[in-house]
Amino acid sequence: MDDLKIGILALQGDIEENIDATSKALTYLSCKGKAVEVRYPDEIETIDGIILPGGESTVIGNILSRNADLWRSVRRKLSNGMPALGTCAGMIIMATKAYNISGEEMSQQLLGVFDIEVERNSFGRQIESFETDLQINLLGEDKFRGVFIRAPSVKRVGPNVKILGRLDNKIVAVQQGNMIGTSFHPELSGDNRFHTRLVQLITDHRIN
Repeated sequence: MDDLKIGILALQGDIEENIDATSKALTYLSCKGKAVEVRYPDEIETIDGIILPGGESTVIGNILSRNADLWRSVRRKLSNGMPALGTCAGMIIMATKAYNISGEEMSQQLLGVFDIEVERNSFGRQIESFETDLQINLLGEDKFRGVFIRAPSVKRVGPNVKILGRLDNKIVAVQQGNMIGTSFHPELSGDNRFHTRLVQLITDHRIN
C-alpha cells in the first residue's frame, strides 16, 4: 500500500495543530504517510482523507463559493466516500443546513454532504469558550476533553447519522459513514483519538 496522504483544508483554523495530531496518529498506528496543507483542486485529488478545521464558517464558505472548482472537488470526493473529520466550523461547512441561535437559516455556502442541521454559536460567544469531559461512544470508556470555542451543536440528524456524543442534551459529535463531525476542537485537546480514528477510516477505505 502506498503512503497515506491526509489533507488539512488550509483556509482557516488550527492547521498546524491538526497536522501535529494527525502525524502522531499515523505514528501510533504505525502507518506510513503524512499530513499536508491543501488549498487547490488539484491537491484535493491527491489525498486519501481530509480534515476541515475550525475557524469562521462564513469566511470558509465565502472562500469556497469564490472557488467553484475547489468546492466541487471537495464535495465530489466526500460524496464518493473519502474519509473526513470536520471540527467546529468544518462540521458546519459539511452540513446540509445551518441556523443562527435565534433559529434563522443562514445563507452561507455549505457542502451539503453530511445529513445534519447545525446551530451556530450554540454554546455562546468567544468569551464563553470552555473545556469539559465528554463521553464519546466511538472512543471507548475513557472520556475525551472537549475544547469548545464559539461551538455549534447539531439540531437534527438524518437516518444514516450516528450520534457519538452529547453535552447538556445537545449533540456535539456525529458520524455518517466515513465522515465524522465534532462541535469542539479535538486538535487542541492533546488527545489524538479522533485523528487516530480518521486514519483508521482512511486505511479501511483504501483496502475496500
